[in-house]
Amino acid sequence: MREIDVSIVTETVARLCEDANLHLPECMRETIEAAAPKEESPVCREVLGDLVRNIDCAAELGVPICQDTGMAVIFLEIGQDVHFTGGSLYDAINKGVAKGYVEGKLRLSVVRDPIRRGNTNDNTPAIIHTTITDGDKVRIMVAPKGFGSENMSRMKMFTPSASVDDIVGFVTETVSTAGSNPCPPIVLGVGIGGDFEQCALLAKKALCRDLRLRNPDPFYAELEQRMLSEANKTGVGAQGFGGTVTALYVNIEQAPTHIAGLPVAVNVGCHVTRHKEAVI
Repeated sequence: MREIDVSIVTETVARLCEDANLHLPECMRETIEAAAPKEESPVCREVLGDLVRNIDCAAELGVPICQDTGMAVIFLEIGQDVHFTGGSLYDAINKGVAKGYVEGKLRLSVVRDPIRRGNTNDNTPAIIHTTITDGDKVRIMVAPKGFGSENMSRMKMFTPSASVDDIVGFVTETVSTAGSNPCPPIVLGVGIGGDFEQCALLAKKALCRDLRLRNPDPFYAELEQRMLSEANKTGVGAQGFGGTVTALYVNIEQAPTHIAGLPVAVNVGCHVTRHKEAVI
């Protein structure tokens, strides 16, 4: 049994919160940069160039890539041979979020009640998804999620009679309906299967998958490319100015489901889809 003091978790989460908001994954930056020459609209081509410059300036100046530094979403994978000491694990995670956001001077966007509001003033509580794995390691991914894109996400409980065309149409409709609101070019995490809540979680996980990694199932890998192609046919374009590059990539995660169901969730991410991870 390996013992880990929760203070290490706090410091790790704090660092990841800051790092994720200041440094976009390099593959995201490269994808935006590579999309510019392919863009047919001169205006959108210039916008894509501006986005790359903004990413570089944020890293150079040590300021957030986007003013919406998001709600902290934590993916926590805990090895079953780990024992945490020194206090509550979830308290330690929230202390790390508070430390990262307050000391890092990141925008504090969380309210304590969905209707009565009231800012918590430290961006807590975080949304924590925990998985138990083999071994004695702990993997922590921090994925700050802004709500300009989150608000454009959708879910639909299809029946098993729905076709692949129906599912692709739903994803494409989601992109068209979103328009300029999620600050395109966007990224799409699509969850297919499971039940109501698992499907949404699949979509969130898909959004955080490295864009260079296609779904290992050739059927879904091909479906990812088809959805991407259809999304780009909407003509929304970078920042909604009307162009040929509306989406940068589509990731699909799937799971077994009930014989009577076919849930589909689309989690929309903006061009600043951020996530950083560490292993303890």
